[in-house]
Amino acid sequence: MRLRRIATTLLCGAALTAALAAPAQSEELRLGFIAPMTGLFAQVGKDMNDGFQLYLDEHGGKLGGMDVKFIVEDDQAKPDLGVTKAKKLILNDKVHMFIGGVLASTGYALAPVSTQEKTIYIPSIPASDDLTQREAGKFPYLIRTGWSSSQPHHALGAWACEQGFKKVVTVGADYAFGYESVGGFQKAFEDCGGKVVQKIWPPLGNKDFGPYIPTIKADADGIFSLMVGPMAAQFPKQLRAAGFKKPILGGGTSYDEFALPFMGDEVAGDVSALQYSAALTTPKNEAFVKAYRAKYGKVPSYFSESNYTTAQMIDETIKQSGGKWPGTDAFLKTMASLKVDAVRGPVSFDDMRNPVQNIYIKKVEKKKMFGYEKDELWNTVLKTYPNVSQFWTYGKEKFLAQPVYSREFPPCKNCE
Repeated sequence: MRLRRIATTLLCGAALTAALAAPAQSEELRLGFIAPMTGLFAQVGKDMNDGFQLYLDEHGGKLGGMDVKFIVEDDQAKPDLGVTKAKKLILNDKVHMFIGGVLASTGYALAPVSTQEKTIYIPSIPASDDLTQREAGKFPYLIRTGWSSSQPHHALGAWACEQGFKKVVTVGADYAFGYESVGGFQKAFEDCGGKVVQKIWPPLGNKDFGPYIPTIKADADGIFSLMVGPMAAQFPKQLRAAGFKKPILGGGTSYDEFALPFMGDEVAGDVSALQYSAALTTPKNEAFVKAYRAKYGKVPSYFSESNYTTAQMIDETIKQSGGKWPGTDAFLKTMASLKVDAVRGPVSFDDMRNPVQNIYIKKVEKKKMFGYEKDELWNTVLKTYPNVSQFWTYGKEKFLAQPVYSREFPPCKNCE
């Protein structure tokens, strides 16, 4: 009996020693990720997921030292389904936060869920202006890592004036993101002396622009287009095939690297604006493009970069919190204070939790980049507007005093 007690004591001591010597398991960080993995926007969803996953893989599946449980839910780019998936992630999976969505309308649908459930929501893609503007007070658990719809298009409107454009026709997808993008371009363009002389609104997902092209006013200097998903490749192709030879300016999604592989030489020379270009000639971006292409066989889109950078921001926030979950309020406070050297360039946040960042004016060119021997379409940077706020040059107070950009605002005072 005495021998048995001695053996038991020795075994317990050995077990205790082994337990003390073993590395402590890190706390698990549970992240919900909502993206369209099937349906019309499935490739966009894949780019989103791949961008985030690349950062995770590069960091051993950890963010800030915490093991990550990454739970992906398919919303098919349907706002109501996104709401259902967000509630599942919060109530069933007990996530610390949820990330993603694509459409502006999805962002507007998911934000109230965040408020109701007191759970952090990071719209890495939804650019819905009022998430971080007039309605921001309703969404205390939201912080955006991408951009607001009008943010790059203010810069493009100002650039168009600098280039001598006087009259422009806008053609934008008929939903919130289209209204806000067109509105940003129109406001800045008209404030510097230009005129929007016609506004055309094809429905979201439209593939046949035949009924719209003949109505475009002949005396315009060019077109500003805002296309999303498969619309982006179809519009310039059909426009050029119809004999339209004037310049085309595009919203960020009209010529993003998601769309370029589906386009031909007809888009060479077209100009757009966004906070990211895969053709940025910086060491950080070159490394990112090469790593992404090696893993996924394609050039990263802004959908990829935005979610890669979102993962970086979460990583840096957790690091500053000592490698542990700090709680919802502390996480948001720390993240909003970040100044990140991202793939896209320097990024910080304004006091309404929207990024302040470079906006790049980009021209589509066919060329070789980063050691690849094949000629491909790239968004060559023409001009950089540094530290662009969602309020452009208007100032926060003046900007928020006007209505959110919509079909009716700014009014088309130069349209017949």
